[in-house]
Amino acid sequence: MQDREIPLDHWPRRAALEHFRAMARPAFSVTADVDVTGLRERAAARGATPWLAYHHAALEAANGIDAMRQTLIDGGRGVREFGVIHASSTVLREDGSFGFVTLPREASLERFAERGQASLARVRRASGSLFAGDEPGEAREETLVHMTALPWFSFTAFTHARGAADDRPKIAFGRFKEVGSRLLMPVAVDVHHALCDGVHVGRFFERLQDQLNRV
Repeated sequence: MQDREIPLDHWPRRAALEHFRAMARPAFSVTADVDVTGLRERAAARGATPWLAYHHAALEAANGIDAMRQTLIDGGRGVREFGVIHASSTVLREDGSFGFVTLPREASLERFAERGQASLARVRRASGSLFAGDEPGEAREETLVHMTALPWFSFTAFTHARGAADDRPKIAFGRFKEVGSRLLMPVAVDVHHALCDGVHVGRFFERLQDQLNRV
């Protein structure tokens, strides 16, 4: 698909856009558990780590939600929809700091994992700038979904840092936890309310679970 600008004259969400675009804090966040039972074993069989597998699943899910591929333009007076979006996530470096790694969208988990492992290795060895070692390739900054993983603890809520005019979707993954016979992982999704409503986040979680089940 190609990028396109959305004609707002008859856009069903125009009223919501106009209501939320000027708010000082227009984003909202939802946290829910997803089932990752057996993900480690299934991911390994496809050459991926669990980290890469759930990043791939989330990116595929986000690409399937039109609202999560959209961004505000012209100071919030217009909307552009990207044909494809990519991911940027945090990486713990060997020196104890962290950096950002770009993960271009690949429909195949195997290809995503192959590219991701090489990118992770570069960023882990780097130091200094948060972007040192990253090679974004074809992924433009404005098309990135911001992701982060916190495998040290599980959580029930999460707040993301947002800069001025930052409308990118943000996703956080927590530590796996055993609940009965299942293995669950908390996922926090933070979106700009001028672009996304609760129904879009609900559809994202449905797609995310389906993608995880497919690994």
